[in-house]
Amino acid sequence: MPAGVPRPKMMFTPPGPGNPPPVRRDQEEPDQRRSARVDPGGDRLFPPPTRPAGVLFDAVLLDRDGTLVEDVPYNGDPEKVRPLPGVREALDRLRAAGLRLGVVTNQSGLARGLFGAADLARVNARVEELLGPFDDWQVCPHDDRAGCRCRKPEPGMVYAASGALGTVPARCVLVGDIGADMVAAGAAGAGAIMVPTPVTRPEEIAAAPHVARDLPAAVEEILRRQNAVRPAAPRRDRAGTVLVVRSDSAGDVLVTGPAIRAVAAGAHRVVLLCGPRGRAAADLLPGIDEIIEWPLPWIDGNPEPVDPDDMRHLTERLAQVDADEAIIFTSYHQSALPLALLLRVAGVPRIHAISDDYPGSLLDTRHRVPVGVPEPERALSLAAAAGHALPDHDGPGLRLRTDAVPPPPAELGGPGYVVLHPGSTVQARACPPELAARIVRVLAEAGHRVVVTGGPHERELTALVAGDLGVDLGGRTGLAELAAVLAGAGALVVGNTGPAHVAAALGVPVVSLFAPTVPYGQWGPYRVPTVRLGDAGAPCRDTRATSCPVAGHPCLSRLDPADVLAAVRLLGVPADRPPARTGPAVGVAAVAAGSSAAVAAGSPAAGRAVTTSGGSGR
Repeated sequence: MPAGVPRPKMMFTPPGPGNPPPVRRDQEEPDQRRSARVDPGGDRLFPPPTRPAGVLFDAVLLDRDGTLVEDVPYNGDPEKVRPLPGVREALDRLRAAGLRLGVVTNQSGLARGLFGAADLARVNARVEELLGPFDDWQVCPHDDRAGCRCRKPEPGMVYAASGALGTVPARCVLVGDIGADMVAAGAAGAGAIMVPTPVTRPEEIAAAPHVARDLPAAVEEILRRQNAVRPAAPRRDRAGTVLVVRSDSAGDVLVTGPAIRAVAAGAHRVVLLCGPRGRAAADLLPGIDEIIEWPLPWIDGNPEPVDPDDMRHLTERLAQVDADEAIIFTSYHQSALPLALLLRVAGVPRIHAISDDYPGSLLDTRHRVPVGVPEPERALSLAAAAGHALPDHDGPGLRLRTDAVPPPPAELGGPGYVVLHPGSTVQARACPPELAARIVRVLAEAGHRVVVTGGPHERELTALVAGDLGVDLGGRTGLAELAAVLAGAGALVVGNTGPAHVAAALGVPVVSLFAPTVPYGQWGPYRVPTVRLGDAGAPCRDTRATSCPVAGHPCLSRLDPADVLAAVRLLGVPADRPPARTGPAVGVAAVAAGSSAAVAAGSPAAGRAVTTSGGSGR
């Protein structure tokens, strides 16, 4: 992180060694979680709001040229300022909604001597004359050679603008037209929406977390997301017992955490129904009083045959909860209706779920969510549809119980190391072992301490990846232990898998080696400083494949480890020991231009300059 930006503090009270004991399917494990339920997490990435600006966003940051006004190369003439269609009306909608507005713009024409500071001031004044006032302006006057921390894709202006607007990057969304805008927002932990222009590169569009056709459409989406997590009819009375359901993997359970906290804020008792693959994550979430672990054959990826006796026992167990209502959280490709039927048979009077299929009388609230919404917000919107909202002192970021994480292994030394987690339960999303080993070597030779983590069945993998340069913790990091390791990390290098969401819950920056089998904007690390790497336009895109459908795993295997080092530097993580040798000359341009595609065209490591798009060289 940039100088002066404090890393979120973590304090853990160890519950004792080892993982939680297994629980039989026909039993519950009462858990004393009420003290963790209302933990405000005020020292995290989502501090308590200072004004009633909504749950998700306090501010919108906007690129200038190509987003607000026509892109005139190196413009120093206010007479050439032309607003893009519909921009003034869109900005007025944001102002009316109470959102603060800031401009973050690269203006290398100053460094090149193509116009002066007075010319720039007149141009910006004309922009405000035509589009209305902005609450903050951040201008980078440097060119690519300056090595500054403000020129996008560096995140410096995003940090500066959020501070000037009285908030943090995680409560901002940046709208821009090129990859540098998206990378700068992600590296600071802000949301991002791309509005492409004819000069925007296809690989930049593919890598963007969200894409809108123009600024008015981007504003419409910002306001829709903002309103979706607010109950239309907030509850007047506290709910009794609420059964919440997320029967999926650990990552799925973790991203549902904010919605569960919203339910817990207005309920006397919260019971979570989860599957075996999500149990370890459930044990780390605040807001849950009891956990029922039960595999659901219509959810599990490798299900057992449906057993009528098992379904009867599950129905009986659900009836014992005596829930006043149930909220069924699912992924967008899953159906809530089989469980809704069992809940009706169990006598649950009110049931809420997202469902595109006609539910008949199975649901009291049939909620709809557009594809591509970040999973935490998708779940929060369902909680809001059921009348539950996060309290004012909480925010929508992921969070863990601070009393559920053991101390880290002693051999790690002090904080600041880089963690590499090469494995995944889904093969298509895992980092190729040979690439992971090369990443360890490049990071170590650049002076970073590297810790390699993995589960009990990944000891051979972690030993191969760590080699003689990394600390091998393979087989020693269940989810709680992994959280303890990540709490002291400067960054995590990982694929699209559960540990990325653990890092997000701890405020630890992520280098995301993201296989595009699922949408990045929906499943990427949520509102934590992140740099995405990998070929976002690979043939596996949006296939939801669990095994790589393309020979050679090209979305990740072509990645240059030098780009990982550049991403770590972009996230502001310093090396903490002398380099083993002079490392490759790496920059952030390839990251902004689409990583692998840019490297193929010629990366700094290959000795050729790579620049981002934007006709004026801004």
